[in-house]
Amino acid sequence: MDPRRKKLKYRAWHRGFVEADLILGPFADAHLEDMDESGLDHFEALLEQPDHDLYAWIIGQAQPPEAFDVPVLALIRQFRFDARLARANPGA
Repeated sequence: MDPRRKKLKYRAWHRGFVEADLILGPFADAHLEDMDESGLDHFEALLEQPDHDLYAWIIGQAQPPEAFDVPVLALIRQFRFDARLARANPGA
């Protein structure tokens, strides 16, 4: 893994806000390797945002500003939804 992806993965797992860590860390593990430069730029920009704002955008409690309503955020939201669904239906 290249240094940029390693740094982003570390930041995703170590935000200091457990709820966000538990979504962003596994997301980074699953998706960073295949993300293109634009996706990495958007993910990095999202990681720069305050924890509570980003978490609210991910769970749908708040609408993100247009600049952050990017495909990577939609992918994170879908990842969270899929993970919740898998936990609710472990044998499915």
